[in-house]
Amino acid sequence: MHIDWNHFTPWAALAGGLILGLAAAAFVLLHGRILGISGIVGGLLHPQGSKGGKDIAWRVAFVLGLLAAPLLYQLAVGVREVRIDAGWGMLVLAGLLVGAGTRYASGCTSGHGVCGLSRMSLRSLVATLAFMAAGFATVYLIRHVLA
Repeated sequence: MHIDWNHFTPWAALAGGLILGLAAAAFVLLHGRILGISGIVGGLLHPQGSKGGKDIAWRVAFVLGLLAAPLLYQLAVGVREVRIDAGWGMLVLAGLLVGAGTRYASGCTSGHGVCGLSRMSLRSLVATLAFMAAGFATVYLIRHVLA
């Protein structure tokens, strides 16, 4: 195994993890809800209940914040080179597979991996282990078997 020391950013990763953890904790404490992206977006696509526009409003604001954050970062820091070693077809397929996986797992990596594990949910532990195992297997197959 080789570590690319030029792109190794433990402090940025630690800061990002702390911010994500604080956001998830604040969301649970203030709203009593799990901060899972698939559930938030799913509630936009298939609204339920009698909360009407109030429930949709915070979901739209949340998604807009997710989309605006990288743009604001780009304005503050400048444009960084992005390199993706995959074509559009592979990216679309990957997105569809991730979407299907979140439906089967009844949640996404943020819901299970961040919020579920912090609540010591056995179901979230199993889901997170499955997510990670699938990711490891996919990288191994693509980079070592099919390469």
